[in-house]
Amino acid sequence: MRVHDLAVGDSRTQVLVEDLSRTQIVMYAGASGDFNPMHSDEVFAVQTAGLQTVMAHGQFTMGASARVITGWLETADLTAFGMRFRRQVWPGATLTATATVTSVEHDGDGGARAELSIVTVDQTGSEVVTGYARVREGS
Repeated sequence: MRVHDLAVGDSRTQVLVEDLSRTQIVMYAGASGDFNPMHSDEVFAVQTAGLQTVMAHGQFTMGASARVITGWLETADLTAFGMRFRRQVWPGATLTATATVTSVEHDGDGGARAELSIVTVDQTGSEVVTGYARVREGS
């Protein structure tokens, strides 16, 4: 879909990951360079950090959430993206994101800009991140 075709209230929901594995969390650590033991060392996570187990990186959740935009508006330029972390993501999580168009502006040259709200929930329906994206597309 093109930004030009969006209307306020349009939305898209996408499953981002099903049954998040510890292997995926460790793979993200390698890709990001973030080797904080809270994400890979069960003993450290529980005994030192006081967590229930290891947890996914916040940036993993944020990056995965962007897929709801990039998979929907493939030709758009992402000009702004921001997230607020609401709760931890644990191994076994299924994450689903919903993006909703909150505004659309058309310019005189056939281009368009839109702002979208994003909410990503886990398998219990609890919000794990909330945020926004701004996209644009030229004529």
